[in-house]
Amino acid sequence: MINFNPAPLTKKQRLVKRVFDLIASIFMLILSLPLMILVSIAIRIDSPGPILLKQKRVGENGNLFGMYKYRSMVQEAMNQVENPGQNNGNQTHKLPEDPRTTRVGRLLRRSSLDELPQLFNVIRGEMSLVGPRPELPIFVDQYQPWQKERLTCPQGMTGWWQINGRNLQPMYRYTEYDLYYIQHYSFWLDITIFMKTIWVVIRGKGAF
Repeated sequence: MINFNPAPLTKKQRLVKRVFDLIASIFMLILSLPLMILVSIAIRIDSPGPILLKQKRVGENGNLFGMYKYRSMVQEAMNQVENPGQNNGNQTHKLPEDPRTTRVGRLLRRSSLDELPQLFNVIRGEMSLVGPRPELPIFVDQYQPWQKERLTCPQGMTGWWQINGRNLQPMYRYTEYDLYYIQHYSFWLDITIFMKTIWVVIRGKGAF
């Protein structure tokens, strides 16, 4: 059993966060729909396999859900963990030059467009626009007790560690960033992270 600390967000904060998530994600989905169609066509032409993936991730309070992503790897790699090998504190979350990534997939990862389908997860209430990234169960199973606190709030498409180095940071650091976000949560922090994410995505630094 996983024991969690009291929820870091009050009922009012959760309501404001949810309303913002719904309004912003629906608006973003409408704006990005033509781009999503083009991306889907490019994936289909580039390599065989499904356009979308539904990966099992750990959400708030340890609940499992299917997180949507555009497929960025060859079909044979779909059932493999994104970052193979041992989960140690010096690893980054993804490999910079992963040979399993397709040509279109490299562009999608560099531009973070592979994450666009997660807007559907936000609308469904499985994720938030801002929060700790939903983790793979294989990594959550190895969490130390202090790391499990990152599961006490809605998991997000972007977060504090994404605007502070993204995949260039070792794995132990992104957990620390997530805990900082939880301990200092406010709606204005969400807005700050959301706006800074736009600049981070444009620069493409740390995205692979």
